[in-house]
Amino acid sequence: MSLVLTSATAAASFEESMARCISKHANTRDAATVMLECTADGGKLSDCKVLQDSAAGKGFDKAALCVAEALPMGSKTGQVKVPMRFPGS
Repeated sequence: MSLVLTSATAAASFEESMARCISKHANTRDAATVMLECTADGGKLSDCKVLQDSAAGKGFDKAALCVAEALPMGSKTGQVKVPMRFPGS
């Protein structure tokens, strides 16, 4: 049961981080997709760079980089591509 609660807590924390990043860097009404390439190690992402941004100049690149800081990666290691979809409202 504690594993489920921990996972639920982590999910809620990630959702809060995502909402904070989007509202800080981009318009939550707009939609966009961003592709990042990052290094995964120790359950976290680092050295991320933006490969594609469907709404260039609207801040979604910065929002995606911000979200990547909080994205849990588990045991994955090495270079990873991270697609992010911002659905808008």
